Amino acid sequence: MKKLMIIVFVFAITSTVNAQVKTPQPSTSQTVTQTVGLTSLELSYSRPSMREREIFGTLVPYGEMWRTGANKNTTISFDKSVKIGSKIVKAGTYAIFTKPNAQSWEVYFYTETSNWGVPSEWDTEKVVASVKANVNTMPVKVETFTISFDSITNDSATLGFIWDNVYVGVPISFFTDAQVTESIATVMDGPNAGDYYSAAVYYLNAGKDIDKAKMWIDKAIKMRKNPAFWYYRQQSLIYAKSGDKKGAIKAAKESLKLAKEAGNNDYVALNTKSLSIWEGKKPVNK
Repeated sequence: MKKLMIIVFVFAITSTVNAQVKTPQPSTSQTVTQTVGLTSLELSYSRPSMREREIFGTLVPYGEMWRTGANKNTTISFDKSVKIGSKIVKAGTYAIFTKPNAQSWEVYFYTETSNWGVPSEWDTEKVVASVKANVNTMPVKVETFTISFDSITNDSATLGFIWDNVYVGVPISFFTDAQVTESIATVMDGPNAGDYYSAAVYYLNAGKDIDKAKMWIDKAIKMRKNPAFWYYRQQSLIYAKSGDKKGAIKAAKESLKLAKEAGNNDYVALNTKSLSIWEGKKPVNK
């Protein structure tokens, strides 16, 4: 009985030591995803609340750099290039810093995202874009800091900052028309040389319709701007499997010539061996 009591006592102490009190964060975190045209965006930030405090000019001083939220850096990600102000911003993740003033804000997109708050040493080389945006006074107050994607069209959106009775919007432009046009052109043009090559090689290796593989490899070679020894190598194998020994020999000789010019000894050896077989210089089973 005494031993049992000791075990219970030890377990109780251990549980007390390991227990952690969980409380809500004062500034809750939020992740917002949005698609504009063909571009995907993700915004991550923490949301402080007013809690009867005076915000701009006091809690958030005018003329000083602000982390634009609370806790760790506020970040925005783009999976394609966008335009902010006069700058093209490449696909990637950026921290958002702001310098609020009574009439306007300066908004910065910064490549370093691992700072906890404003960098101790500001590096202008890490600013990929900056804009000056006007302050709009709202007729109502918003208790909790909010960042939103507003006024969305196929090729534009406004990154909105809202808190207290202030709204600041930063326009972002997207290259949707160019992306759609490129996509249409690619689809309308049909498969490219690489597509035909991959399909032909798959059919060869999978033992599928060899006549289709032959047709596709011929198209691939015809469409390719610069002859490639590996294309002709696969053509020779496809032709050989289809029973066209003459075509296989012709393709292998072309692959051999191109491989020698490229200095690729592996393909030189492969083609030399195949030619010795197909031209009857060596038994097929060797």
